[in-house]
Order: sequence, then C-alpha cells, then structure tokens
Amino acid sequence: MTLAIDRNDPAIDAHEAAYAAAMASKRRQTLLGAVVLAVCIWLAAIGSEVDIPRFVENFWRFPKYIFETLPTLRLSSLGADLAEWFWAWQKWLRLLWQTIVIAYVGTVLGALGGFLLCFVAAANLGRSKSARFVARRFLEFCRTVPEIVFALIFVIAFGLGPLPGVLAIAIHTMGAMGKLFSEVVENIDMKPVDGLTATGAGWWQMIRFAVVPQVLSNFASYSLLRFEINVRGASIMGFVGAGGIGQDLIEAIRKFYFTDVSAILLLIILTVMLIDYGTERLRHALLSLEHGK
Repeated sequence: MTLAIDRNDPAIDAHEAAYAAAMASKRRQTLLGAVVLAVCIWLAAIGSEVDIPRFVENFWRFPKYIFETLPTLRLSSLGADLAEWFWAWQKWLRLLWQTIVIAYVGTVLGALGGFLLCFVAAANLGRSKSARFVARRFLEFCRTVPEIVFALIFVIAFGLGPLPGVLAIAIHTMGAMGKLFSEVVENIDMKPVDGLTATGAGWWQMIRFAVVPQVLSNFASYSLLRFEINVRGASIMGFVGAGGIGQDLIEAIRKFYFTDVSAILLLIILTVMLIDYGTERLRHALLSLEHGK
C-alpha cells in the first residue's frame, strides 16, 4: 500500500522552504569559512615572505639533491658497491646505539619528572592552587622551548658529547609527559580516592594506592610513544654537538658527501622503524592487559 503525497499541501511547502533555507545558510557558512581560511593563508604567506616564483624556480634542486645521494649499484659488483656505500657502517652503528641510549635515558628521566609533577598539576588532586599554577607553568616552559635550544645551551655549559642531548631530551620530555600524565589523572575514577581519604590516608598514600593503579598502564604507553619520538629527536642532537649519529650526518651534508648522507639516513630510518614496531607491540600489550582486567 502506497501513500499519495499531496504536493499542494502547505505543510510540505513549508518544510521544503525551511530545508532550502537551512542548506543555503550552510553553504554561506562554508563559503565564508573558506574565504576566511584563504585570507589567513594569504596573510601568513605575506608575514613569512613566501616567494612562490622563487619556489617554483628552484624546486628542481630538491629532487636533484636526492638523486645525487643515491649510490651507483651494479648487479655485477653489488657486494663491492654496497661495501663502498656503507664503508663506515661499524662507526655509524656505534653512533646509532649512542643515539638510542641518549633517547632512552632522556625519556626515563623526563618521564620520572613528569610522573612526580603530574599529580601536583592535576586539577582533581592538587590541594594548593598556587602549587598547581607553578607546576603547570613550569611544564609549559619545559615543553615550549625546542629541544635543540636546550641542547645548544647545555653544549655551551657542559661541552660536546651525549650529556647535553640527554638533558635537552629529558627536560622537553618532562614537560610533554607531565601534561599528558596530568590529563590522565584528571580522568580517573574518584571513588577510590574519596574512600581512602575518608579513612584518614595521607595525600601520598592516596596517590600510591588509589591513583597510580588506575593510570600506570597509560603512563607506560605514553612513555613508550615518547621514546619513539625521542629517538627521532636524538638523531639531530648531533647537529649542535650533543652526541649521536646527527654529528656525522650534518658533517656529511656540509661536506657534500652525498652517498654518506643517504647511507646514514637509511640506517636512521630502519632503526626508527624497528623501534616503532617494537614499542607499538608493547603499547598494545599494555592496553590489552588494562582492558582485560
């Protein structure tokens, strides 16, 4: 059985008119948003002195440099060509290991600092508003200043070597992890906290037995993710003399050792891929354990 629709019904005409008006309003809003976005991009281009003709004129230099870094590999002499390409692979692997250690130690120190400060910075746990304000501003400072700037300062203070890279990564990691950890803490179930507080437990006892068990797996997952990021960051610490593979990479770039650039970059990419894969599996295992409880 079908229902006949009376096209002359005033109610249908009113609905169609309302729908058309709503769609027209949405189109006007979309158009207005596109115009505002285009104006913002245009103003940003003017402020940053973007030169489109110069970009188009010199764009060919980028693929040219990439092609120049590629080695000559012949099937008849593949072993010799690879040996020539990775002529310093033992040295580069030692520097890569140093890069990983810099990232690891910096991540551990930064995560510990963020762990200690996140409870003070959390709005649902901090008893002192002034302490929470100071903790949040300190964490903002730590994660706002780029790692490379901290590395430059520490190189001047402590000299060349891995220590400036470790300290720079640790400070930036503390700011980022403190922010993430505090947001996790602010989303916990407050019933265990209220229960322990009612029994007369102290603030640190409440943190230990009511808060930490709820957030520990997320903290570990975020720390592993940050370790992945820090491995990439530690790879360029050598640009300012803060240890790691970056020092050889910037030297190869400056001296136009094209094949060395591609060999070092390939080693860094493979290392980061392996670390990403391993830490991803660990994060998924931690999250599955948490959801399985």
